[in-house]
Amino acid sequence: MDFTKIFPLPPVASAHGHEVDLLIYLIHLLMFVLFIGWAVYFIYVLYRFRQTKNPRADYHGLQGHTASYVEVAVAVIEAILLVGFSIPFWAKQVNAFPNRTDVLELRVVAEQFAWNIHYPGADGKFGKTDVKFFDKQANPLGLDSTDPSSKDDIVTINQMHVPIGRPVLIHLSSKDVIHSFSLNAMRVKQDAVPGMSIPVWFTPTRTGQYDIACAQLCGIGHYRMKGYLTVHSQSEYETWFNEQAAQSASSDEGDDFWN
Repeated sequence: MDFTKIFPLPPVASAHGHEVDLLIYLIHLLMFVLFIGWAVYFIYVLYRFRQTKNPRADYHGLQGHTASYVEVAVAVIEAILLVGFSIPFWAKQVNAFPNRTDVLELRVVAEQFAWNIHYPGADGKFGKTDVKFFDKQANPLGLDSTDPSSKDDIVTINQMHVPIGRPVLIHLSSKDVIHSFSLNAMRVKQDAVPGMSIPVWFTPTRTGQYDIACAQLCGIGHYRMKGYLTVHSQSEYETWFNEQAAQSASSDEGDDFWN
């Protein structure tokens, strides 16, 4: 039986997505079996102990160890799901980070109600930021224009562009309240917490455009906090990056970081 056809999930576009889907299917399969089992047991009990067959209360009930066996079986299955699937996946995808030289590092800074995406320039270094340089329209991240590393940095709003096949390491933070960075196609969801920089990563395996959503109620404009992730081929990504770098270089001394 192919559960992926009976209970389809959104298309997977990341290298680790199939492992997440497998765990989702296994957990829901266990929940489905338990649901059917309890429903059948409930109907059996209603029939077995109906009043017409049991006019007087029986304070001893049925004697046996079936319930204990079922409890042990469920506990064993849950332990297998935890130790055999969840913990190894967590160790590989959450505790460990990609050990490759071509990792693309980005900063994503959430705010009410937008995603600010910060790319290091050709030097591969993020420019310094400071709240005193913040301007909601011209400089939403507060980049220090006097810092040489910030001269070639690129900032986009609600538009993330990445190449296919390269690990993307995102440093996630928030300016104001708790948001939740959700990339369903990449099977990524992580809270953005004020005062913290939280790393999250994935490797895209399919080109195309995918939604970026906020999965945490963050205010009256939560419904419109939406962005887009575009996965390019490597050559298309380089073209896009070079175009953005040229626009950044042509701005007045780096004062306008809005792209």
